[in-house]
Amino acid sequence: MKLVTYNVNGIRAAITKGFWDWLAAVSPDIICLQEIKATPEQFDTNVLAEMGYEAYFFPAEKKGYSGVAIFTKIPAKNVEYGCGMARYDAEGRVLRVDFEDFSVMSVYMPSGSSGEERQQFKFEWLNDFLPYAQQLAQQYPNLIISGDYNICHKAIDIHNPKSNANSSGFLPEERAWFDAFLEKGFVDTFRVFNQEPHHYTWWSYRAGARAKNLGWRIDYNIATVAMTDRLKRSVILPEAKHSDHCPVLLEFE
Repeated sequence: MKLVTYNVNGIRAAITKGFWDWLAAVSPDIICLQEIKATPEQFDTNVLAEMGYEAYFFPAEKKGYSGVAIFTKIPAKNVEYGCGMARYDAEGRVLRVDFEDFSVMSVYMPSGSSGEERQQFKFEWLNDFLPYAQQLAQQYPNLIISGDYNICHKAIDIHNPKSNANSSGFLPEERAWFDAFLEKGFVDTFRVFNQEPHHYTWWSYRAGARAKNLGWRIDYNIATVAMTDRLKRSVILPEAKHSDHCPVLLEFE
């Protein structure tokens, strides 16, 4: 089973950069998208059916903003739109699909980089999301929460930890939240297979950051501990350049 998470930073823009051809070539069984910034009526979804995908979308109420999607070749048993918390669901941040013996969530966690108000919103989200995820993991023990977490967990996950020590996405409080999240029965699947530095999933558009690999690892496939024995491989795919993020692949049984 091949699962991919990808913040496309606008699916319509990604399509103009060859996203459909890339998707056909990689051919994951399931792909979780974040920041689609569109409704399915705003682009041609017929190509997905031609590739064998069922497509589920949860856009934000605000046009051209946020939004998540899941495309799957595996038949879904149930689709859950949102997390049941109105202030987050209005921003299109959570979509879950349940399959026969596992569940996959596409999540787009808030960024706090635009100012104090959004950073406070992010902290409130984190406080609410942790118990929500714990409860879900009890109901759905084989759960993968894939998406853009907008947090670098450890110093190894960011190109310059010292200069970014007070940057949103690498704040001590955010990193401590990630510690607590994993301690509640979750595992960072990429780090199961790779403990090396310089593996990133997002780069600023400024100063040639991507060419220099001055990045952040903020996109994750986080699985419940119960899934650990089923994990086979996880790799970051930086050659995919439809966005300022790149995809992360997880293979599991």
